[in-house]
Amino acid sequence: MHLSEITHPNQLHGLSVRQLEQVALEIREKHLQTVAASGGHLAPGLGVVELTLALYQTLDLDRDKVVWDVGHQAYPHKLITGRYNRFHTLRQKDGIAGYLNRKESKFDHFGAGHASTSISAALGMAIARDLKGEHFKCVAVIGDGALTGGMALEAIDHAGHLPKTNLLVVLNDNEMSISPNVGAIPRYLNKLRVSAPIQFLSDNIEEQLKNIPFVGESISPELARVKEGMKRLAVPKVGAVFEELGFTYLGPVDGHNLAELISTFEGAHKHAGPVMVHVVTKKGKGYTIAEKDQEGYHAQNPFNLTTGKSAPATKPKPPTYSKVFADTLMTLAEQNPKIVAITAAMGTGTGLDKFQAKFPERYLDVGIAEQHAITCAAGLATEGMRPVAAIYSTFLQRAFDQIVHDACIQQLPVFLCLDRAGIVGADGPTHQGMYDIAYLRCIPNMVLMAPKDEGELQRMVVTGINYTDGPIAMRYPRGNGYGVALMEEGWEELPIGKAEILRQGDDVLMIAYGSMVHPTLQAAQLLNEHGISATVINARFAKPLDTELFAPLARKIGKVVTVEEGCLMGGFGSAIAESLMDLNVVVPIKRIGVPDILVEHATPDESLASLGLTSDKIAETVRHTFFSEKPVAVSV
Repeated sequence: MHLSEITHPNQLHGLSVRQLEQVALEIREKHLQTVAASGGHLAPGLGVVELTLALYQTLDLDRDKVVWDVGHQAYPHKLITGRYNRFHTLRQKDGIAGYLNRKESKFDHFGAGHASTSISAALGMAIARDLKGEHFKCVAVIGDGALTGGMALEAIDHAGHLPKTNLLVVLNDNEMSISPNVGAIPRYLNKLRVSAPIQFLSDNIEEQLKNIPFVGESISPELARVKEGMKRLAVPKVGAVFEELGFTYLGPVDGHNLAELISTFEGAHKHAGPVMVHVVTKKGKGYTIAEKDQEGYHAQNPFNLTTGKSAPATKPKPPTYSKVFADTLMTLAEQNPKIVAITAAMGTGTGLDKFQAKFPERYLDVGIAEQHAITCAAGLATEGMRPVAAIYSTFLQRAFDQIVHDACIQQLPVFLCLDRAGIVGADGPTHQGMYDIAYLRCIPNMVLMAPKDEGELQRMVVTGINYTDGPIAMRYPRGNGYGVALMEEGWEELPIGKAEILRQGDDVLMIAYGSMVHPTLQAAQLLNEHGISATVINARFAKPLDTELFAPLARKIGKVVTVEEGCLMGGFGSAIAESLMDLNVVVPIKRIGVPDILVEHATPDESLASLGLTSDKIAETVRHTFFSEKPVAVSV
């Protein structure tokens, strides 16, 4: 059977190991061809091909439930669950999602873009199954990197106290999340991985017994009990932690040996209660270039399969915001020994890997543990250090309680740097940085700022480091800057809560925040071509707002437009409208931003256009709202 013929995972039933190996080969070919053409996550899915096929051969996917942690490791799952013919649309607008999506397939039992959720979800399904008196298997597939997340450990602790609840946890152990894993748990798993005494002892006992004259042939009935006894002897050294937590531990198992995997999974299904199967895989398996650079090939832009290289840019691009942030922070750290950089398993993505190389003793990668990252930063701040926590906007959502209780209530000077704020593109709704303005501005003692370009970002990094009255946050977008001139050092901090006027006009006041400042300036130029003159303000700060600057202008001009790359509900525009109402400045206001929808996967340009956040769309909205023959109603 060929991969193209598989439309239902149950078609794997009855296939021989050799047939499954052929399907595995075809999965890797399709996976590589697709990601090379359009980009996407590469190494994670390549590492779990055999794991997926072996597991699914032992399940009835019309009944049984499988929850994949994160989901970017589930490309093989998508290929054997009816999406082969559309797989070439991966991560494209209206195409196959890069993560699991319950709306996309009945086999996507639980969607997730953040790590460490699978065991909790699968356990919830198992408990519901038992309450309803139903009978099906519940499986969670989780990476070893995700075990650094506290939520996964909470779920393991809960499951271990439910000895009558059947649950299978498959630990996909490849020593990586995106960057190499850190912490005590990965070190423990490494001991299991390299020692592997269960297989070693049982295989050697078997060989020794078979070599005893006149005994070897007749001892087979006792062999299983002997091997099980040796396993129990080995467990205290190997699976002790998981066994003590209430799980039956099986492994480590070679994650690329189909026969061994199938046998192990079949045995695991026979155990009652929670079971953990520890599977050792190689991230990027089957593509030598990815195997050698597992971190670099976690995800890729379109690339050449033969060389592994992305197509060179037609012209040099400006540096990314992440790079400018990291370079600026390193320059400041040379002068200030109190600066400590913190990230949560995203050293490369945030640019802090360079900081690590230069200041290893002042770099903390806490693993997939955003909550701990923020409280640890708060602890550093109590002792006079200058903690800088660089975390993607979408991932910082997980630490909201810690921001409130440990940073804001205690008014500790923690500097939050929110990378990938706003539209992020093909990763879809789980990764869009839509909500940080709304969820941070409502907290007392918090300062919020966003740069209009990479040059202003440099000054905001200095501002964040020097601000000591409490927590301060800076959001900045994914991708490249505008190519503005950058200074090597000597940056001046910004006065807290002060905006700037970039353009003068009498017909409409446009107040933009962060990444929307430049498109708003361009929109103002387009409006000027239609005889409409606009005042454009770069807000710089969403909290505190520079009401002294914009309130008199709003009263004078009488028409206000706010522009932001974030959710409208509770966002920057709402803050402007609230402040004007509080000051009794009653003028029509048009808020431009992301409405109350989930932004699906597409290129950033496609998403911005569909949301009306490009310069021409902004200008069109302003004209239609305020300068058409019949202006539409707008709210204050």
